[in-house]
Amino acid sequence: MPELEVPVLIAGGSLVGLSAAALLGRHGIASLAVERHCGTAIHPRAAHATQRTMEIFRELSLEGPVCERSAQQFVQNGGVVAVDHLLGGATTEFIADLNAGVRDVSPCERIFLSQNALEPFLAQRATELGATLRFSTEVLSVEERSDHVVAILRDRHSGETSTVRSLYLVAADGAHSAIRKHLGIGMMGRPPFSRSITIHFRANLRAPLADKQWAVVYVNNAQLRGFFRFEKPFDSAFLVVNTVGDVAHPHTDVSSDLTEERAREFVQIALGSREIPITIDAVMHWEAAAQVASRLQSGRIFLAGDAAHVMPPTGGFGGNTGIQDAHNLAWKLGLVLRNQASADLLATYEVERLPVARLSVEQAYTRYVLRTDPSLGSAQCEPLVHDLDIELGYVYRSAGVVAEGPGEAPAHMSPRDSRGRPGTRAPHLWLEKNGRRISSLDLQDGHFTLLAGPEANTWCDAARTAAMELRVELDIVRCGREVLADPQDELTRAHGIDTDGCILIRPDGFVGWRARNGAGASPQVIGSALVKLLGRE
Repeated sequence: MPELEVPVLIAGGSLVGLSAAALLGRHGIASLAVERHCGTAIHPRAAHATQRTMEIFRELSLEGPVCERSAQQFVQNGGVVAVDHLLGGATTEFIADLNAGVRDVSPCERIFLSQNALEPFLAQRATELGATLRFSTEVLSVEERSDHVVAILRDRHSGETSTVRSLYLVAADGAHSAIRKHLGIGMMGRPPFSRSITIHFRANLRAPLADKQWAVVYVNNAQLRGFFRFEKPFDSAFLVVNTVGDVAHPHTDVSSDLTEERAREFVQIALGSREIPITIDAVMHWEAAAQVASRLQSGRIFLAGDAAHVMPPTGGFGGNTGIQDAHNLAWKLGLVLRNQASADLLATYEVERLPVARLSVEQAYTRYVLRTDPSLGSAQCEPLVHDLDIELGYVYRSAGVVAEGPGEAPAHMSPRDSRGRPGTRAPHLWLEKNGRRISSLDLQDGHFTLLAGPEANTWCDAARTAAMELRVELDIVRCGREVLADPQDELTRAHGIDTDGCILIRPDGFVGWRARNGAGASPQVIGSALVKLLGRE
């Protein structure tokens, strides 16, 4: 069998696998991503990109193209509403404007873009950054050894098998992950509560939708519960059906024995008309569940995306959580493979991402119960957490963060209140660099970044010395000089420091350490923080 060696093998070349390949490439790490399907997604599965995900796309130089494609495909800044049926108008408004009230916390806006439109951008960027993509290829077996992983691959067209030796493997092979099962990693949480369907159809819906600013439309009536998504120019859409029959005692198996005529009837009921001509293009069958893997790491193998967590689509957290898994893992693998960090750093992936996965899964379930199936009982749900806290406010608590003082950090908080707290995403504010307006997030270029107040000269000098001694790439940015201006004098307040303080930002944009002022500034102090963040202790 032909044998290939790569630093990282990625099992799965869909949304999360492609994101992992691109992000590894950004950190200078070549990868091979294999996908059993013959190409990127062909069906317009739902994809809501949160501000955090758009910040990641911004890092990959994809924000502009992705936003442009989104504007072609969907109503921008659309709302989330519920209807009895489409022609009857809205009965409930969950969100009036997707970006209302959140534009101050990020340079990016939330968008909608279906997965079949998004994945080609990620595939192209991953290839540009050095990844190899191999479609129509399945992973037959995986064996972890002391210093590498061996995988047997099979080309699904030719039947030819090959061997790949990799230092690490990222399992992004979906909700039914064969690698997760091979590792004996179980799923915890709520077992499947619906055998759902997604009906892709075509119909002329311009008249009922032309004057609407709707992005997602939940359908709740006595016959079915689910939701619509419509593409411009409102002649194609899909309808998800989760439950049918009596609202109090619904039938949750919509999938079994489904006929095309029954699928057509579901669409007619949800539209509120039998007069609109409908063409059914495809029906997808899937299970709604809310579960998280008991572990995300087994030696040199890491779970990401649906292989690590499954959740109902309510809230749009699933794909975003997976992309953020890849973002958290990529820089750590990059530093370890470039011998700048200890392999112990990789243990922080599970410690940091599992709580985020649990939060996202439970909040998606809470929204599912409240919006789609109240028969499951809201008393059994976690209390509703604000979308912004889930998207931008989750807090990392691990050896990859130098905590401040005693007491445990919260699991999440408003990004407006985090103010540079270690373990939180560094806040966004607008600055001027050489006369050009930029976000403070744009100062982060994939390395550790020391962001310093205008009078933090001592910390900057200490950081240069420490980085040189430790042989760590460290970008040092001090505000208040001619090159970088803070027109609103917001930087120190936003980051919780005095003018002679600083924060150390990890390559993923999360604050790893903070010095509120200039007291104790020395290469030893900042060097100790870097050693901890690199897992070298």
